[in-house]
Amino acid sequence: MTDLSPYGPWAVIAGGSEGVGAEFARELAGSGVNLVLVARTPGPLESTAARLRELGVEVRTVATDLTAPGAIGEITAATADVEVGLLVYNAGANTHGRAFTRGTLDGFASVIDLNITAMLALVHHYAVPMRERGRGGILLVGSLAGYVGTSTEGVYGGVKAFGRIFAEGLWAELREYGVDVLELVLGVTRTPAMERAGLNFDVPGMHVSEPVDVAREGLAALPHGPVHVVSGNEAIVEMRSSADRARLVAGTEKVMRLLVPHD
Repeated sequence: MTDLSPYGPWAVIAGGSEGVGAEFARELAGSGVNLVLVARTPGPLESTAARLRELGVEVRTVATDLTAPGAIGEITAATADVEVGLLVYNAGANTHGRAFTRGTLDGFASVIDLNITAMLALVHHYAVPMRERGRGGILLVGSLAGYVGTSTEGVYGGVKAFGRIFAEGLWAELREYGVDVLELVLGVTRTPAMERAGLNFDVPGMHVSEPVDVAREGLAALPHGPVHVVSGNEAIVEMRSSADRARLVAGTEKVMRLLVPHD
């Protein structure tokens, strides 16, 4: 088990109530790191917090929608009296998976707000004191969607590509100050959210990761940024670096239609 105590005494996990986020929390609690969990739905959030307290750590919860006007203030207020050594941003879902001409600008703006605006606000708030202290970690959860555009993931893929490039730049900036930065690139992962979305996990040849494995691998890779692709997805990233973008997009579109229900 990776010793995560250097990232304490407190960690903030945005999207920490279930799936990969809850597994990040469990791994950190096992190393004695206290937690602030952020998620929209109070029920699962409090249930996860209760289980983690049984491991002997303090757990605070903030039930808020990260795209709401006062959300960032709620989170920063909840950590005003503690030292946060790690920020895990695991809240970047595709909340408006539509073809661009079939969606709404407000819906796509919410995807941008969740994946870029709120993420930047939290990273800036916590990264500045980490740099001044000379230690800490920032882990941003990314997606294979950030390597190629498809008809229903044009905006989402774009924000995920932004997240990866931003992580690389932040890593270049903060590594000399002793702050670790990692973009953890996820492929298809068997999370409750993906199950609710109706993903087909049985596509032939599809690699499906389990949340506990993703969390452990990501935390182990944190000191070795700036980007780590979850095991089993390396070939997909290599393929999506192809210069023949038309062929790549058309092929990926076929796979997406098998994976995700379409209208």
